Amino acid sequence: AEDEITVFERDMKEFWIQFKISYGTEQVSQTSALRDLCKKTIEALSEKWSKKLKEEDLMIDKIQEYKNEILQQSKYVAEKEEQLTEIKSKLNQEEEQQKNLTDSIQELKEELMKKMEVKSSKNEAAKEKVERVNKIKTLFKDHLGLEMRRIQDEQLQFIFRHIDHKDPDKPYICTLSINEQGDYEVTSCTPPLDCIAELQLKLRETNNFSAFVANIRKAFTALSYK
Repeated sequence: AEDEITVFERDMKEFWIQFKISYGTEQVSQTSALRDLCKKTIEALSEKWSKKLKEEDLMIDKIQEYKNEILQQSKYVAEKEEQLTEIKSKLNQEEEQQKNLTDSIQELKEELMKKMEVKSSKNEAAKEKVERVNKIKTLFKDHLGLEMRRIQDEQLQFIFRHIDHKDPDKPYICTLSINEQGDYEVTSCTPPLDCIAELQLKLRETNNFSAFVANIRKAFTALSYK
């Protein structure tokens, strides 16, 4: 804009020189006043437009600054949205893991409850069995004079009483074990019985423990009368 004004002023001066030559001094003076008025008007307009251009430049700079700020804000928002997406994804994964863990714990609880129920049932059955065995042992000991003991080397000892009518407390002892072949074996018998080998063989063949004990008692009883 300022270059155009300079060109305009130069053209005006050239016009003035030509006008002066053509029309004389008086007319030149009038024209000079008109020229000065035009010059002032042009300068005022020039100043006005120069100011306006500067304001527009400032406005453009401000707009560009706003654009840059908006761009930075957009980048910031995009980064936060990406971080938020990652956090949501992690939360979803953690929720899934928590659910799986909760399900696993519940399954373990249910399995443990079942095992505890089975164990409780087995314990109850074992308790009843022990009570029955104790009752049988008490019956054998108090009424039949039979006492069973587990002694060293995993041997089972049978002590019979109430056999000798002359001495009811006299013990008759038979000790039984399982040999390396897994068979029953009588390791000792006091007093000795001639039929012990036969009774041992019959026990191995039939695996009838109650009959073996009953036959041992009969044999001891028969021996007490000799």
